[in-house]
Amino acid sequence: MSTEATIAALDAGELRVAEPDGDNWRVNADVQASILDYFRVRQMEPREVGPFEYHDKIPLKSGYEALGVRVVPPATARYGAFLSRGVVLMPSYVNIGAWVGPNTMVDTWATVGSGAQIGANVHLAGGVGIGGVLEPPGARPVIVEDGAFIGSRCIIVEGVRIGREAVLAPNVTLTASVPIIDVTGDEPVEHRGYVPPRAIVVPGTRPKEFPAGTYHLSCALIIGTRSESTDLKTSLNDALREHGIGS
Repeated sequence: MSTEATIAALDAGELRVAEPDGDNWRVNADVQASILDYFRVRQMEPREVGPFEYHDKIPLKSGYEALGVRVVPPATARYGAFLSRGVVLMPSYVNIGAWVGPNTMVDTWATVGSGAQIGANVHLAGGVGIGGVLEPPGARPVIVEDGAFIGSRCIIVEGVRIGREAVLAPNVTLTASVPIIDVTGDEPVEHRGYVPPRAIVVPGTRPKEFPAGTYHLSCALIIGTRSESTDLKTSLNDALREHGIGS
């Protein structure tokens, strides 16, 4: 398939940068390589959209009414991103290669990076930063599975996977190397690059010894599990209050 045809298929949702494969995800390295090729072959050109002017290589996505997607100005999605029916884009940004599932809310000033995979019924709250991953081809993109709630100003990068219906409190920062520590049992259980399904996660720190003294480094703490009775419409504050964290 040609580069142009690959990007058109991404835009239509016929191809994905990564897709579920049982309990895991399969990365389509050839698709990632095609996106990189697309950047190389495209030329800069001006575009006018109402009162806005842009100067870029990649066209803007269009046809939202037919897709059944709500887009609030000045939200922007690039051509080659796929938005499922029922997606709501508040003033936000979705980059090429991203896939956003049905009825997901991308809230104000949230960003969805290149190739990121966002599931159905997800809420990316205000200012959330979902990183993009395209290279090296084969590298896993950031994955947020169905029903997850990502609190305001969270940052998720470097191919971190958020399990279905997990809840991240505001300001959680996750990279491939940030420890995600389950503190609900008698002994801590540490994860890297993965938040288990239905986990409730808050920002934390832990001490580390250096020659100059003891300093606290960022981590994330799993403080509980979203109860089975908590439906997808329950607010973040409600989920946190169950564990003594919400106001």
